Order: sequence, then C-alpha cells, then structure tokens
Amino acid sequence: CAVCGAPTDLAKAGYARLCGSCGAEHFPRTDPVVIMLAIDGDNCLLGRQPMFPKGFMSALAGFVEHGEGLEEAVRRELYEEAGIRTGRVAYAASQPWPFPSSLMIGAFAEAETTNIRLDEEELEDARWFTKDEVRAVLAGDGPFLAPPPMAIAWTLLKTWVDA
Repeated sequence: CAVCGAPTDLAKAGYARLCGSCGAEHFPRTDPVVIMLAIDGDNCLLGRQPMFPKGFMSALAGFVEHGEGLEEAVRRELYEEAGIRTGRVAYAASQPWPFPSSLMIGAFAEAETTNIRLDEEELEDARWFTKDEVRAVLAGDGPFLAPPPMAIAWTLLKTWVDA
C-alpha cells in the first residue's frame, strides 16, 4: 500500500487494489495503446516486430502520448513505424491487455499513401496484404501466421475481411 506499506489485495474485479491494513483503495495505472489496420481498398498493412515468432504478422500498435487524441496516435504511429500517411480513423473495439497494464484501442485508418518506409528499430518487416490472403490466414492456411483469436488484432482482421 502506498499509504501504509502493507500488501494489497485485488478488488472490484481486478481493476482496484485494497489495503487490508488501512483500507486505502488504489487504482493501478492503465496505459492506452492504439492498435490499427491501415486500409487501402482491399489491402491492409501488417507488420512484424523482431521479437515476434518467425512468420508472424500483426496490426501495428503503439502507446498514446500524453495530451494526444486516439486518432492522432493512430496517424503518428503508422507514419513513424511504416511511413504511411492516413486520413479518416474509425474506432473498432478495445481490449484490456495486462502486458503491461494497457488498454488496447483498436482502429481502422484510411491510407493516403502506400509506400512503406520502415522504422527498423520498431519493425523488421511490413507489407500490404489482400483480403483473400488475410481470409486464408484466419482459416489457418495463408502466407503468414495470424494473432490468436483472443487478441484484438484478430478482431480487427476478422472485422475487416467480413466487411
């Protein structure tokens, strides 16, 4: 506990901690993260971080800066990581993500440019994929490995191919 130093216990379904000694309630920090698909017609942009398993591709993501709106964060991250400029951003879904204490906010962004310029510290690879390629991947038979169904990146891909 930040007040008395005693250990705390989970409370309120895990989004709070309660001190059994002094009764203080603590609300651990949650950091917002945008995760997004840049869309260009029937193509979407996916990337690969060096730490990902071989063959795995996913939606790009990044932390929201202080004082930044979600749409701004989506546009900034896509430009910084892949050199893609985007226009309209649409919210899709959200997911709590405990690694570390994050709230993943999923979005689609309309690409205004398509030439990829990688930030090689962030990404090892980024490519445009067609809806047919992504459909095949989600069915377990495609040119890359997809995120698992419990991940918001899967939700973004599935929503996009079904649209």
